Amino acid sequence: MDTSLNRLLITPGEPAGIGPDITLKIAQKHFDAEIIVIADPVLLSQRAKLLGLDIKLNIIDKLDSALHKHQPDQLHVLPVQLATTSTPGILDSRNSGYVLECLEKAAQLCLHHKTSAMVTGPIHKGIINEAGIGFTGHTEFLAELSCSKPVMMLATESLRVALATTHLPLNKVSDAITKDSLIYNISTLHEFLLNRCDIEQPRILVCGLNPHAGEDGHLGMEEIEVIEPAIQHCKQNGMNITGPTPADTAFTTSSLDQADAVLAMYHDQGLPVLKHTGFGNAVNITLGLPFIRTSVDHGTALGLAGSGNANINSMLAAINMATTLRSN
Repeated sequence: MDTSLNRLLITPGEPAGIGPDITLKIAQKHFDAEIIVIADPVLLSQRAKLLGLDIKLNIIDKLDSALHKHQPDQLHVLPVQLATTSTPGILDSRNSGYVLECLEKAAQLCLHHKTSAMVTGPIHKGIINEAGIGFTGHTEFLAELSCSKPVMMLATESLRVALATTHLPLNKVSDAITKDSLIYNISTLHEFLLNRCDIEQPRILVCGLNPHAGEDGHLGMEEIEVIEPAIQHCKQNGMNITGPTPADTAFTTSSLDQADAVLAMYHDQGLPVLKHTGFGNAVNITLGLPFIRTSVDHGTALGLAGSGNANINSMLAAINMATTLRSN
């Protein structure tokens, strides 16, 4: 048996945020898998003491052989050292390199088949950019490392929303949406639903870009010139696609009852609806990577760091989702 298939890597993310807190709190739970955290052991030890948690840290230096499955109140830790001591709630750009080093190590271990999945905690894009490092998000960073084309999706128990574009200013969205990119996004989403979610005939609802899906060209031509041709191409290849549907009606009950997933054209078209219905319990999933990557649906919550009040539900959901996707 390939032990890497039963192994999950966790990167807690921004050290000053709640990532270390929720990582330590989930260590109290039972998981039927190896759990390895890539982080600074000193950071985890200090934060555990602050939170009043008695967590045994098992320091490891490589993943060449099988480890024992996760034991409550213990964590396997693959160490990466902080650049400087981190204080809960206070960002320090000197630790930006540490955050990315943890991510890169996790991705490389996935790419070298030492594990099949990674789960990421929240990061702070702004402080990484303040350090002079060009960074737009986990999705793009992992895609570049793996030479892949990512499709970002968030999911709750009742709703899946994928994005045609990710972290772009609104004035760049239209130019980023092409027929070829939409065909890729729809096809990648279709394949994920079919092979990872075991849906025999996936139904995908595609949103329009403009109000009223362009109103027959009176409110924009993207639907006629780009989105509809991409949908027709996918239909001709046997996919069950609906759209382009006006975004203001795409998320009504009658529309969602006919769809297994929604493809929104941009970040704030689809995600506000999903987070309204399931914030704190949703999972961010990156499709199109050569490994499984899930993440929490929230940010660093600096004001809660070190308080003991951080909610672990999204991290638990991300771990459970990664486990389910891996088994499929």
